[in-house]
Amino acid sequence: MLTMELTTWDGRSYRLPVLLSWCLTYTGGVPCDSMTASCPYDKSMAEMLPDATRFTAFQDGEIMLRGVIDAYEISLSGQGLLVNLEGRGMAALLMDNESEALTYGTATLADILSNHVEPYGIHVEETTPLAGDGYSVTSGSSQWKALRGFTHRYGGFEPYFTRDGCLVVRSLWGSGNTLTVDSSSPLLSLRHREDRYGVISEMLIQDKAQDISHRVINEEFAAKGGCRRHVLYMPRSTADERRYTGEYQIAQSALDQLAITLELPIPFAAFPGDRVHLALDLLGPGDTYDVTEVRCKMDEAGERTEIVLSRR
Repeated sequence: MLTMELTTWDGRSYRLPVLLSWCLTYTGGVPCDSMTASCPYDKSMAEMLPDATRFTAFQDGEIMLRGVIDAYEISLSGQGLLVNLEGRGMAALLMDNESEALTYGTATLADILSNHVEPYGIHVEETTPLAGDGYSVTSGSSQWKALRGFTHRYGGFEPYFTRDGCLVVRSLWGSGNTLTVDSSSPLLSLRHREDRYGVISEMLIQDKAQDISHRVINEEFAAKGGCRRHVLYMPRSTADERRYTGEYQIAQSALDQLAITLELPIPFAAFPGDRVHLALDLLGPGDTYDVTEVRCKMDEAGERTEIVLSRR
């Protein structure tokens, strides 16, 4: 059974009554993990709720999600007075705060963590040594974008947060378990969708300061008939910056091209970073996919897990 504890800004803790419904969403990236929950309201909550800033969800003593309280609402219905809570994972602290515009001559991961992560009291669990020259953070960028941009450019991956709110600076994909779903699995539903709209076949990078054009082609998509060109104007740039920007834009456009959604009648069946080997004869040959999003729910229909699969 899922339970939830709230913590106030001054360190007080409050265990909520039995939850009537809840939904924990795990993404491994953007948008960040999130929570909604509902429970009976008690007047003893009147002083605590306005001061609550953090939540921790537990399943049999294990932390399933720790994060930031975004909102609460007290409502009257046929079930009586209820409290409805909304929150997000600890990545919200980096996504909600903007960085100053910065240019690093030589940047190390330690520099990035010191300037963009540590001021928010976030614990870093694991890191991968990274460094690079000429890294810039543009005005208006979030602290998360500053960190993610650095790790993507110099490491080729995006960092992620664990369920207990720790930052891990290494690739999430392929780091978890592999779940097999076949004809014996208790599937509630399945959807398979491939969306070509939005996938870029060609990026044309224009450097007006130097009067240089640079083309980056999505070879696989173009070979299959894909045709969608984007043009991006950059200030004075290097060949490496133009190539990286084009490849990055193409890769980002293809992230949601394939989406397979499964629903299983058990909670917490998988998490982002896991893989699912889908072996259903009705769909054709089996294949293995990355778990990119998970929604674990409990309501009047019972407990269940909705798993979104794609390729990373």
